[in-house]
Amino acid sequence: MFEKIYKNSIIEKPKFTLLILAVLLLSFGYFAKDFQLDASSDTLLLENDPDLKYLREVNTKFGSKDFLVLTYTPKESLISPDTIRNLTNLKNDLTNLSWANNVITILDVPLLKNNDEPLAERIKNFKTLSSEDSDKERGFKEIINSPIYKEFIISKDGKTSGILVYIKTDKKLSDLIKTKNNYLNKRDKGQLTSEDKKEYKKFLKKYDNYKKSYNQKNHQNINEIRTVIEKYKDTAKIHLGGIPMIADDMMTYIKNDIIVFGAGVFLFIVCTLWFVFRSLLWVFIPLLSCFFSVLIMVGLLGLLGWKVTVISSNFISLMLILTMAMNIHMSVRYLQFKKENPNISNSEAILWTSGKMFWPILYTVLTTICAFLSLIFSGIKPIIDFGWMMSVGLLVSLSITFTLLPAILNILSKDNTNYKDEKKSIITSFLSKVAQQNTKTIFVSSLLVIIVSIIGITKLEVENSFINYFDKKTEIYKGMKLIDDKLGGTTPLDIIVKFPDKKKEEKIDDDFDSWDDEEKDEAKYWFTRNKIDRITLVHDYLDNLQAVGKVISFASMVRVAEDLNDGKKLQGLEMGILYNKIPDSIKKEIIDPYISIENNEARISLRVLDSREDLRRNELIKKINYDLENKLGLNRDEFKLAGVLILFNNLLQSLFKSQILTLGVVMAGITLMFLILFRNITLSLIGVVPNFMAAFLILGIIGLLGIPLDMMTITIAAITIGIAVDNSIHYIYRFKEEFKKNNNYNQTLEKCHDTVGVAILNTSITIVFGFSILVLSNFIPTIYFGIFTGIAMLLAMISVLTLLPKLILIVKPFGNV
Repeated sequence: MFEKIYKNSIIEKPKFTLLILAVLLLSFGYFAKDFQLDASSDTLLLENDPDLKYLREVNTKFGSKDFLVLTYTPKESLISPDTIRNLTNLKNDLTNLSWANNVITILDVPLLKNNDEPLAERIKNFKTLSSEDSDKERGFKEIINSPIYKEFIISKDGKTSGILVYIKTDKKLSDLIKTKNNYLNKRDKGQLTSEDKKEYKKFLKKYDNYKKSYNQKNHQNINEIRTVIEKYKDTAKIHLGGIPMIADDMMTYIKNDIIVFGAGVFLFIVCTLWFVFRSLLWVFIPLLSCFFSVLIMVGLLGLLGWKVTVISSNFISLMLILTMAMNIHMSVRYLQFKKENPNISNSEAILWTSGKMFWPILYTVLTTICAFLSLIFSGIKPIIDFGWMMSVGLLVSLSITFTLLPAILNILSKDNTNYKDEKKSIITSFLSKVAQQNTKTIFVSSLLVIIVSIIGITKLEVENSFINYFDKKTEIYKGMKLIDDKLGGTTPLDIIVKFPDKKKEEKIDDDFDSWDDEEKDEAKYWFTRNKIDRITLVHDYLDNLQAVGKVISFASMVRVAEDLNDGKKLQGLEMGILYNKIPDSIKKEIIDPYISIENNEARISLRVLDSREDLRRNELIKKINYDLENKLGLNRDEFKLAGVLILFNNLLQSLFKSQILTLGVVMAGITLMFLILFRNITLSLIGVVPNFMAAFLILGIIGLLGIPLDMMTITIAAITIGIAVDNSIHYIYRFKEEFKKNNNYNQTLEKCHDTVGVAILNTSITIVFGFSILVLSNFIPTIYFGIFTGIAMLLAMISVLTLLPKLILIVKPFGNV
């Protein structure tokens, strides 16, 4: 029934089929305009991470603003007249940017030891390095030794300064994010009603549209600041850093990767098709299938609002490769059938080929989809999206392959086409002999592969640094490395110290009677020596950890004040008075971000040296948690860790679990599919073993090379199995078919190597070189993904053409002859 419908609708009416496909292409092509990229930090986080929710609470309590940071290394001294003039001009140019809220440089640091006036006067009328009457040498010495500013706004050696450019808060975006988080909280608690879900769907469109315009604005801002920086490149070495810049550059990388990967794979496919078929027709037909599949999928992504991230930026190249593999198998089988049956009509040949290839290609697509769908168990949003994206893309490719290819072939291919005899492939002939004659070599090699895999897998680790995700030539790497080396580290971590509530029973000193402001009245209760001692205790502990760079807390400010007070400790009363007298401009920048009187909490902010090779994030976090409780005597409910380091570590630690889950799911799923397809347990096990071995060997190699797992490399094993197992399906399916004709295992093996073996070789080479295009990325995990997946596919191909046939010869799954 299905065959009859297929023949009448696709084979017999090719022009009508092409018209329908053209309408689909134009329809989905229209929605391609809504195709979106996303390089926000959300794409590098775990879904539903409670630490993310807590970090947002911390940022709300203590205030958090987006900023860009410039590292400024002048050719002359930082306090030379020329440097001060250039830095002043640079600051003015940056301040004049419409989106800049304020700019802080070394010239804005309040100098409190620059003269010998009374302390109250120095605080009230502080000077800076830009003040004409300030003592530059004395001021520079104060800054470079300041508990607050050293390794924060100036390097230890005094040669590099940091410039902070705070970005104006986008109130609308903040409100939208708050609304989105409220929806997500309700969803997590299962409180979303059907009406809420409809509203949330509408809201997401509004949110995505505004986020898109915000990203465009951010891109424009980054271009503007780079234009300003360019003017001063002759006077100083300047690098740009900060999350907004990283997000924008990653967006650029994604765009470049999509173009470069797509173009690179396209060119390689053209060359491969010409090498395999030596005919413009057989170059054109598969390319047309690829074009239809990719454009329809891009339109579908635009229609559904699926965004492409740095993880899924290679989806176009993957779709091209996998669509091409389907088309090569179909085309080779069609040509072989026409060569063996020259008198059969073109329509009959196409129908026969479609019928013979439908089930093996369907199962290869299903096994590959199984591999990609296993990624949804990772718990990592961009990997989950990548899994769904490729699964849908494979269904699109399957549909196009069995509609467009037969239709276009029926129109363009002639019944009297001369199909010349092809020479036997030297490679497949050689592998055929190896499979038949080299039993010992095959099994010894397989044993070695198993041993190497086991040893390597035991050495796998997830310790990775964000800085190492980028090529050393990129601005992201250069800026982060310099900040790490000179300005106190890159990855932020906050320790929130919570103080127990105490009833205000004691009579307050009369010195506070003049305070009539409510906030000041509340502050007078808050400042106590016990609190400062506790903050200082934690601060000093963190400052002594090797992996930690700069530590800033309220203790830093107290130390400055005590230094000005001839080293005498300040008591609660004195601190309360001092807090009241500090100018609001200073209070806002260096005090309010570190204490929350309202919430009775203090924030100790530190930055971790992300580029340290011996850094072990999970161990560091565990150590801090343990030591705060067991060595410093804090109760477990009196402190909590928050920050980007926690979120990144949560992501890394989930990778091992993800690897086990994804591999387990894909292995179970593919084995089940083999059982359904071949209805033979022995044959199913024989079919999956070579591919499992190739995937595990790659994991072993990654472990032995000491390359940590990341968001891309954890997908290699599952995807390798899913794609490589296609070769096993095609080989076993053909072996089963040919064995029925001659009942001779060795003759069938030779026949399969000369027919389907050639198709396997050609598709594998296409896939290997297609993945090798990914080395052109600026994102290191993508490069690893390309290299190791390519190697795995090569190993799988060799295994399928040696170990698989050898196991068939030994086990004889089709019966003894």
